[in-house]
Amino acid sequence: MENRTLGQGLVVSEQGLGCMGMSEFYGVSDDAESTHTIHRALDLGVTMLDTADMYGPFTNEALVGRAIADRREAVVLATKFGNERLADGTRVGINGRPEYVRAACDASLLRLGVDHIDLYYQHRIDRTVPLAETWGAMSELVDAGKVRHLGISEASAESIRTAHAVHPITAVQTEWSLWTRDVETNGVLATVRELGIGFVAYSPLGRGFLTGTYAESAWLEPGDFRRMNPRMQGDNLAANLELVERVRVVAESKAATPAQLALAWVLAQGPDVVPIPGTRRLHYLEQNIAACEIVLTDNDLAALDAAAPVGATAGDRYPDMSHIDV
Repeated sequence: MENRTLGQGLVVSEQGLGCMGMSEFYGVSDDAESTHTIHRALDLGVTMLDTADMYGPFTNEALVGRAIADRREAVVLATKFGNERLADGTRVGINGRPEYVRAACDASLLRLGVDHIDLYYQHRIDRTVPLAETWGAMSELVDAGKVRHLGISEASAESIRTAHAVHPITAVQTEWSLWTRDVETNGVLATVRELGIGFVAYSPLGRGFLTGTYAESAWLEPGDFRRMNPRMQGDNLAANLELVERVRVVAESKAATPAQLALAWVLAQGPDVVPIPGTRRLHYLEQNIAACEIVLTDNDLAALDAAAPVGATAGDRYPDMSHIDV
């Protein structure tokens, strides 16, 4: 596993591990299996673990904290605030008020069992609070030593510039894959690179769809949030299955799985890009990490551009896109 450097000199493994699905959204959880997966990831050279207070809610941070308790120094720990939820799962809304920023950070530190967070993201932007106020509070967390680096998730190019002017951004985390290529045309990627910010790509496997495993939403476990995804419904699903089949054909030519090829494509987008595929199973973790060994030629990249061009995926990314800053 090689390293890559995000903005502000934060060195991380070239592939991170998304921990969200270990606690919620993707069906039944198994903390023991998830803990084994985290430990195996660290053994294989993964250093960046990604969680958030709203995953569970709250239980994912506690899980990650327990898993890294005896190996904290080997981990670049990333978590997020902003999607406010109650312990029973009730969604309160997006919260960027300065007092909430401070309280959320303290609560995350307690659940994680650490004295600092390496990378603290604003998970979603609160349009009722000036962004500069939220980022002023986040900057204070850095000054207090509670946080080392700051990031922002699902932010527009304009919001990235606004936040970066208050405190330098280390990483922008946004969905990017052969399934979702919006950042290439909406100014986000260009802005990140102009400002010297790293890019952390979440859902680099298109919520698992690019693995070729799911042919219909009914195959997903009860409680799996993908059942409601517009891209998994009706005509959209049929069109998107054709896209996955085209990717599979290219993958076969590289003796790789579709998932590995999809990850290799994200890795090939530049040394400032770090994908964070999520899994709770050892088998898939090891498959994902093996993608780091795949070298894509110019011809391979051209074939994937043809198989999954910008805008080719049918349907919105979420049932409700109002929380996405554009």
